[in-house]
Amino acid sequence: MSFPVDVVVMAAGKGTRMKSQRPKVLHRLGGRALAQHVIDRAARLSARSVVVITGHGAEQVEAGLRAPIAEGDHVAPRLRFVRQEPQLGTGHAVQQAVPVLADDGIVLILNGDVPLIGQATLESLLQACDGRHLALLSVDTGGDATGYGRIVRSADADRSVLAIVEHKDASEDQRRITEWYSGVMAAPASVLKPLLAGLTNDNSQREYYLTDVVRHAVAQGLGVRAITTHDPVEVAGVNSPVQLAELERAYQQRLAHALMEQGVRLADPARLDVRGELLCGQDVEIDVNCVFEGRVKLGEGVRIGANCVIANAAIDDGAVILPFTHMEGEKLGVSVGRGALVGPFSRLRPGAQLGADVHIGNFVEVKNSTLAAGAKANHLAYLGDATVGERVNYGAGSITANYDGANKHRTVIEADVHVGSNCVLVAPVTIGAGGTVGAGSTISKNTAPGVLSVARGKQVALESWKRPEKKK
Repeated sequence: MSFPVDVVVMAAGKGTRMKSQRPKVLHRLGGRALAQHVIDRAARLSARSVVVITGHGAEQVEAGLRAPIAEGDHVAPRLRFVRQEPQLGTGHAVQQAVPVLADDGIVLILNGDVPLIGQATLESLLQACDGRHLALLSVDTGGDATGYGRIVRSADADRSVLAIVEHKDASEDQRRITEWYSGVMAAPASVLKPLLAGLTNDNSQREYYLTDVVRHAVAQGLGVRAITTHDPVEVAGVNSPVQLAELERAYQQRLAHALMEQGVRLADPARLDVRGELLCGQDVEIDVNCVFEGRVKLGEGVRIGANCVIANAAIDDGAVILPFTHMEGEKLGVSVGRGALVGPFSRLRPGAQLGADVHIGNFVEVKNSTLAAGAKANHLAYLGDATVGERVNYGAGSITANYDGANKHRTVIEADVHVGSNCVLVAPVTIGAGGTVGAGSTISKNTAPGVLSVARGKQVALESWKRPEKKK
């Protein structure tokens, strides 16, 4: 694109049919706010700036949106907010952005509650604008267009755009038109600004309609072009919980098909939820009813069982995650090593780092702990703030008591330790390499390597002991 692009995002509306205190554009689709999808789309267009027009719940909206992240060699567009107070129509909204829009660019106007518009569609619209024309995105599905502004075209062969007539102001003949305006427009700033200045509120709603700029442009002999999409999903807005749910399903279906095109095997693409970013290597299998949140990376050959919830996690090649496992990485993240086996019914909390071939079984919780290669905690256990060495076997019913009521402390279990069932390791404590903690023990003092440690009450006995050899 030879002209710089400045994107204006309309995000001032209240959305009364949402029946929510949250501003409409902050309702989430695929884990992100509706308007955030639109802002991020601007970055993929290499936009120079993004101007978000806020009104209802302005402080919430401005706090709830972030600047897009630069992709590849592109520079991230600058994010700015302007407020529309009071809300006097769509034309009045864009008028508020005029002081921060440079005259040398193309202004691309998008709706903050229309998150799925395609990049290719927007690129075609910018090409139609070409730095000289007013370009509109229209929709024609051949069906009912109730509630939308109708595209009125000339009767001659070129079918040029004459006006957009809002539904409430349309005649009966105009209401039979099936082509309607999507709310998306591109125009040179030098052309758009005078058209906005000429708007009036001489209509049934006593509002300043952005759509009236088309009529004024035609009257002044300016070129008006319209490109048409026949995909209603990419221009679908959200005005109710029903519409939000419908759009969520459409969004998830698109993601599922994209994953399958990459080679991911989904047991049922209709039962997948990605609420963030899901990156998959080759030969990944995902069973039904899985939810992925934040940024999740699955290595080659990873298998995810049914009904798992995985957030902000990296799972290395060949790992198997059995059903009903929960991973909650949050800021610290969760990492699962190559060939590890986790689940069923396991919980990995922030800071859980599992090495290669680690086994975490049913009803085991791991938080802020590192488990080295080959370590196992197969049944009903808790590991919090722990460093676990290679080949450790951690018994059923055992816990690390890491919190003393004021501070958290670390437990160190060195390589080749066996911890029996129903043990309590009271941090800070270190269990020496190659040792064994007898079943039912409470250990609150460091133990030497290679010994059997048995604690009852306040007494700790360290006995010379040789571990039985494994039967062949």
